[in-house]
Amino acid sequence: MLRLIQLELQKLWLNRASKVLIIISFILPFTVLILSSIKINFFGFFTLELGELGIFNFPIIWHITTFFAAQFKFFFAIVVVSMIGNEYSNKTLKQNLIDGLSKKEFILSKFYTIVFFSVCATILIGLATYFIGLYYSSYTEASIVFREVEFLLAYFVKLVGFFSLCLFLGMLVKRSAFALGFLFLLFITESISYGLMKWKLTDSIADSIYNFMPLQSMWNLINQPIQRIAMTKFPEKTDMMYDYAVHWYEIAIVLGWTAIFVFLSYRLLKKRDL
Repeated sequence: MLRLIQLELQKLWLNRASKVLIIISFILPFTVLILSSIKINFFGFFTLELGELGIFNFPIIWHITTFFAAQFKFFFAIVVVSMIGNEYSNKTLKQNLIDGLSKKEFILSKFYTIVFFSVCATILIGLATYFIGLYYSSYTEASIVFREVEFLLAYFVKLVGFFSLCLFLGMLVKRSAFALGFLFLLFITESISYGLMKWKLTDSIADSIYNFMPLQSMWNLINQPIQRIAMTKFPEKTDMMYDYAVHWYEIAIVLGWTAIFVFLSYRLLKKRDL
């Protein structure tokens, strides 16, 4: 496994565009550090610091930072589809197979790299969240500090699932731009399908089917925290309550899609005439 990861990392690091995108994909999520220190001056009357509003208290901070950081996954998605596009355009795929790399090892090398970068991103976000929370949070008890740390697991699974989808699309169309276009098309297709199901079926059935679709199932892993923040400020408004927890079945759905995307990527490569 380490040999395959080293092979991919060497390829990516020698590619200038991939190197820049990787650096950006790791740096941008840390803008949450900037967010925590933003001060808003209201016409000189008083200054409001976001970090003092309680939104960086434990345990809610795990929810906020992972949701915010997940929005920047598209930068590494470009790297993933480029990994495949460059293999075809530079003829390195055929050369790797000639040099003795099996098709299974080729796909696994891509997947292991996806997991490696997802682990790195999760660790970095976890550390950033922990230290921001220690600085701003009113709670220091371990039982509160590490409550809801499962959002990190959801963040990791979300990255792996999304990048595995990008791997499959890259294998399907061979071109980075087309793969990203297919990703957008999938989003549109899911949205239109949901609208049609809401029209023809009951809301509960439509929602159940929609939650099994690839992109929506990944979105469901970490629900938006805005409503939760509002709930903490207005606890008397019970109509604002919603389910924001991380559920095991949502993780299982995304892991299922991840396995499907990796398997389909291998099948495409195995049947394709290089």
